[in-house]
Amino acid sequence: MDENKKDAALLYTQTEENATTGSDTVGRLQINVTANVGLIPIENATITISFTGEPDSTLETLQTNSSGQTDTVDLKTPPLSYSLTPNSPMPYSEYTLSVSAPGYEPVIVSGVEVLPDVTAVQNIEMTPTETSGDTEEIIAIPDHTLYGDYPPKIPEDEIKPMDESGEIVLSRVVIPEFIIVHDGVPNDSTAPNYYVRYRDYIKNVVSSEIYATWPESAIYANTLAIMSFTLNRVYTEW
Repeated sequence: MDENKKDAALLYTQTEENATTGSDTVGRLQINVTANVGLIPIENATITISFTGEPDSTLETLQTNSSGQTDTVDLKTPPLSYSLTPNSPMPYSEYTLSVSAPGYEPVIVSGVEVLPDVTAVQNIEMTPTETSGDTEEIIAIPDHTLYGDYPPKIPEDEIKPMDESGEIVLSRVVIPEFIIVHDGVPNDSTAPNYYVRYRDYIKNVVSSEIYATWPESAIYANTLAIMSFTLNRVYTEW
């Protein structure tokens, strides 16, 4: 996915320009570190923050507390107007986090997005070395869907067939605990399926399809639309 980070150099230039022009546009970042076995908070994990594309440019070094959380740190971002105006330059800064902790496999997360005037929370799970063999895990976050160059969504018929499936139709909407995410096109039987908690799925889709800098009413409206679409897909397969 790093190959798709074509604007990393531009981002670094923009951020450096902010610094040289005295721009005080900043966003905030907090990191939560837990073990992927039992979700136990990891204390005294060390996190170094650098520009994505400039891994040697360490900006901050943080440590987690007994709850596995770091202090909130201010980081340079592009102007707020970029995220509120269509067809603007990249509206967020991208940072790379290098995480290490005694007894756990090191983790590198690149492409962490920080928007101006809001707090980004990055959750990181670490694997005990006794189960992984002390190999480094690298996670690359792709471009935000509002900014990146992605293929169009697969078109669907406006009028769906009403064939009876034999499934039971519930008298009321029931929010599922888990939903199945098919990691591929619908007719690709080789693509894996993942069971994802409904709440986590909605949070992940919301954070990848809208910007946290939008007005609160716009965030609520888009979140409700995403929830409605998801439940409709779960119960009707449409």
